[in-house]
Amino acid sequence: MKPARIAVICIAAVSAIGLAFVVRAMGSSDEPTAVATAAAAPARPMAKVLVAARDLPPGQRLTDADLAWKEWPADEVNPAFITDGSVPVPAAPQPDEKPEAKTEAAGNAVARVTRTATDMATGGAKADYFGSVVREPILAGEPIVSRKIVRAGDSGYMAAYLDPGMRAMAIGVSVESAAGGFILPGDRVDVIVTVEQEVAPDSGQAKFASRIVMQNVKVLAIDQSTRAGDDQQAVVGATATLELAPADAEVLALAKSAGTLSLVLRSYADTSGPSGRVASAPRPVERAQTIRVFRGGDPQVVNVP
Repeated sequence: MKPARIAVICIAAVSAIGLAFVVRAMGSSDEPTAVATAAAAPARPMAKVLVAARDLPPGQRLTDADLAWKEWPADEVNPAFITDGSVPVPAAPQPDEKPEAKTEAAGNAVARVTRTATDMATGGAKADYFGSVVREPILAGEPIVSRKIVRAGDSGYMAAYLDPGMRAMAIGVSVESAAGGFILPGDRVDVIVTVEQEVAPDSGQAKFASRIVMQNVKVLAIDQSTRAGDDQQAVVGATATLELAPADAEVLALAKSAGTLSLVLRSYADTSGPSGRVASAPRPVERAQTIRVFRGGDPQVVNVP
């Protein structure tokens, strides 16, 4: 074989070996790139879940300080949890839907969009639960679920809102007997009973007596409204529900049967005093003692104290 041909073969072999090393190096350099690409993959979407900011005992009325938002993996959010609506979460499983149900679901989707827009303008779903009452104990960091709280207007709200040992009692009111409608749920009032006293028929005049039977009593509701709107300055209703001790409820029931009840609004600066009855139960109305005196043949009726 000629030396020139041998040289060409050697050069080709060296070139092939070099090309193999280059291809191998390029393949090994692609591995870190793939790892870096995998590391740069998007993280799991996180939703905001409404949780208790501290331990909440039964009867606690929720305020802003009692609630907080907590980051939660969106794919692990229970449908019973309350979220801010910013991230889609799994919906509760539903049975096979009929066409009517699908139409309703579409309407619900529109409602959810509207609710999200409203939440953005009003502070979100968190504000909707202010004033709700805790039904079962909730630990700090535990998600808020509907079965453990009672929202205003829900069934059982009044029983949950009552302080332990207290009772709710409703009395009839009007604009005139309820401070012109300016008594709102949460205000404190005094209760006055006005009794008509019986006098002799010949006198032709009725006499009335009034006295306070309850003082510094909390108003739970006016009609079925347990709280007034943010811009509402007056509530006109036919009934007022008051929070009373059991013994005070008996006294108020007796006062209702004895005469007409009126509510007197107390100042916010005058709500730290004792609450409840201020006198004994109304006594039965006693007939006035009268005698008839004849003077010159003309009878005259004289009341005897």
